[in-house]
Parts: sequence; structure tokens; C-alpha cells
Amino acid sequence: MNIASLVVRVAPGQREALTRELLEIPGVEVHGAAPDGGRLIVTVEDGEGYSMMDSILAVNVNKRVHGVTLAYEYTGDGIEMQEQEA
Repeated sequence: MNIASLVVRVAPGQREALTRELLEIPGVEVHGAAPDGGRLIVTVEDGEGYSMMDSILAVNVNKRVHGVTLAYEYTGDGIEMQEQEA
């Protein structure tokens, strides 16, 4: 499992259109916006047939996006559960 949280900067008048476009990208969810409308809080998860990084790139290259900040990233790749000896 891979998941990332992004802060996406957008012109306030473009927020609704950008939200619609972002929701078409696999694994992307929009969770809220700043009161001024210039920033969106977005999460991106990987899934069957697409990677988190591809979805982040798709967010970043959207013509309405002014900038993207990676706020949090988690990856479960390579993590193995180990039993502790009692």
C-alpha cells in the first residue's frame, strides 16, 4: 500500500473545475479546501493497474494546478511483519 497527502495550489476561481478533473485520476480523493479557495487537500493511493506516483504526476501536470506540496507519504512496500519471540 502506498498513500500520499498533497496540498494543491489553484486559482480560487478554478477550484471547482480542478476538483472535478482531479477526481477522474485513479486513486485521487479531494478532502477539502482552504477558506480562500486557493488550496486543496488531496490524497492519492495506489491501486490495481496504476501507481501512486503516476497519479501524483497527473495531478501535478494539470493545467489548473499552480503547485503541489507533498505533505505526507507512506509506503508499505518491503515491510514484513515479524513475530516477536516471547
